[in-house]
Amino acid sequence: MERKFKIALAQISCGRGEKTENIRKIEKATRKAQRESAKLVIFPELSLTGYKVRDEIYELAETIPGPSTEIVGRIARETGMYIVFGMPECSEKTQATLYNTSVLMGPEGLIGKYRKMYLPTHSIFEEKRYFRPGFQSAVFDTGLGRMGLIICYDIFFPEVCRLTRLEGAQLIVCISASPAVRRAFFETLTVARAMENTVFLAYVNLVGIEDGLQFWGGSRLVGPQGKILAKAKYDEDDFVIGEVDYSDMRSAEAFVPTLRDLRPDLFDKLKESAEKL
Repeated sequence: MERKFKIALAQISCGRGEKTENIRKIEKATRKAQRESAKLVIFPELSLTGYKVRDEIYELAETIPGPSTEIVGRIARETGMYIVFGMPECSEKTQATLYNTSVLMGPEGLIGKYRKMYLPTHSIFEEKRYFRPGFQSAVFDTGLGRMGLIICYDIFFPEVCRLTRLEGAQLIVCISASPAVRRAFFETLTVARAMENTVFLAYVNLVGIEDGLQFWGGSRLVGPQGKILAKAKYDEDDFVIGEVDYSDMRSAEAFVPTLRDLRPDLFDKLKESAEKL
């Protein structure tokens, strides 16, 4: 397992419903990441299709594995890269049950997937209209250590990152399609989630305008003590490299021992109180 490696944050705009064009962007950025000696490249939420596709999503969704994961898998094998990207997933059991999914590919092919747990359905968001929520956290053993996946609104709920960390994640990858009105939230929460879990957190956000909705970009890699290790531009396509060094986690855990000081007895009280809202 590599303990020190480079990550590419591929902050791209996506063509709505243009899977072929979006895969072309994924391949181009992956090969660029390979040339710059990165081991992992990360793309935004629903980067396969774009975010605001509405009812077209039923035609765009695919099973996993499926045609698009096969293509991205080939790219991963040819480059020796790990790739995280977002796509609408269609259930293998029913035709119209969809998930908002983050996919992790590696040189060996499909490593795993994560289905978004928290689906925003308020103001400009309507994800529950289209998606079923996921029910499980996702942490995978890779050549780059234990990698956990979350998606966008999940980061508002500290228990998701905490569970992912407790299952052994050394790096949490959060892919996102956050509009500009939520920028301050994500800039704060990405740092908070990394610090409170003494973990590396890579956040990659969509950019561009889709159906009048502007996505702000601002992708970043945050270290286990909250330091911003790499940061992309606002409001435009960008590609930045950051470095992870897992040895930094030991000093962070000693300096801010939040995991040592956890109180599991409070979790039951949290559950009881939440059920009475």
